[in-house]
Amino acid sequence: MIPIAMPVLANEEADAARDAVLSGWVSQGPQVAAFEREFAALVGAPFACAVSNCTTALHLALMALDISSGDEVITASHSFIATANCIRYCGATPVFVDIDPETYNIDPALVADAITPRTRAILAVHQMGMPCDLSALVALAKRHNIVLIEDAACAAGSQIRFNGQWERIGKPHGDIACFSFHPRKVITTGEGGMLTTANPEFDRKFRLLRQHGMSVPDTVRHSSAQVIFEDYLVVGFNYRMTDVQAAVGRKQLEMLPELVARRRAVASHYDELLGNIDGIKLPYEPEWARSNWQSYCVRLTGRVHQKEMMQKLLDQGIATRRGIMCSHREAPYVNGEARKDLHQSELAQDHSILLPIYAQMTENDQRAVADALRAELPM
Repeated sequence: MIPIAMPVLANEEADAARDAVLSGWVSQGPQVAAFEREFAALVGAPFACAVSNCTTALHLALMALDISSGDEVITASHSFIATANCIRYCGATPVFVDIDPETYNIDPALVADAITPRTRAILAVHQMGMPCDLSALVALAKRHNIVLIEDAACAAGSQIRFNGQWERIGKPHGDIACFSFHPRKVITTGEGGMLTTANPEFDRKFRLLRQHGMSVPDTVRHSSAQVIFEDYLVVGFNYRMTDVQAAVGRKQLEMLPELVARRRAVASHYDELLGNIDGIKLPYEPEWARSNWQSYCVRLTGRVHQKEMMQKLLDQGIATRRGIMCSHREAPYVNGEARKDLHQSELAQDHSILLPIYAQMTENDQRAVADALRAELPM
C-alpha cells in the first residue's frame, strides 16, 4: 500500500517523549515553553503560543480580537471545515469568497469586493502548504483597518518572498498565524497547534484564554517559594499542549528544513513523471512562493470521474484523497448567509485529487503512482 501520507517519527521522538514522561511533568510545562521559543526563532516571530490543535489556535485568534455576534470574517469555503467553524464558535458570520483556480488559495480581488462595515477580519488559508498572496492581503487589510489572520495549518516550513526577502510563513506578515501539528502535516506532535504574532497583547490573551483564564499559570505557582492563589479573570478554555507532545515537537522542529527539502524534491519528481500525461493538470507554485508541499494536488481535466479514478488507484494499493472540501456545501452552512459565487471552489473539490506525498517516498513508489494514473486516463 502506498499511503496518502506518512509521519517521520523515530527513536529520537520516542526518547524525547520518554524523558518528558519520566521527568514527572507531563502537562503544559518546560517542554512547551522551549518548543514555543524554538518555533518562534525558526519562523522569525517575536511570540509563539502552543495549544492543543490548530482549531483551538484559530478560535483563540478570533477570541483575542473580541470577534462576536454581528461581526463578519471573510474566508475561503475551500478549506477544512474548522476554518469556518471557528468563526461560528464566536457567533460571527463567515463570509465565503472564491479561490484562485491556479493556487487554490483565496483570491485577494474577491476579498476586496466582500468587505463591508461589519468586516472585522480576513482569515486567509495557505491551502495544502501553498502560501497565499500575503503581499496583496496585507496591503488590503491595512487599507481597511482590519485584521489579517493566517490559517497556516498546513504551512510549517513554507516560505514567501515578502518585500524582496524570502521569509517563513509564521513570521508576522499578517497579525496572527495558526499552525497544525496533526500527523498529516509536515511535522507532527500527534495533535497540537501554535499561534505566532508580533503583538504582545494578542500573545497575552492567547496564554490567558488557553488555560481557563487563570491569572497565574500553574508553572509559576509550582515553582514559587510563596503560596499563590490564582484568580480566573475571564471565561477561558482548556486548550493546552502537553509536555509530552512538545518534547516530540522539538525533535520534529529540528528536522523541518530537511523534511521540506525532501518533500520539494518529491514534488519536483512528480512534475517530471506527470508532466506529459494528458487529462491532468499539475499544481502551480507562484514564483514568489516556496511550498512545503504538504499535499500534491492534481486536477482531472478529462471525462474521468474523480471518485472512479480514486477507486481505481485504491484497487492498485494507492491511497488518495479528494480535492479540499467546501464548507458551504456542508450541513451547518448549506442554507447559510448570502455569499459570492464559489464556482472555482466547487470545481476544485469535484475535480481534484491529492496524491501520496511524504518525505520517505521512494522514486519507485512515485513511478507506480504515475503509471497507475497514466493507465487509467483515456488516451
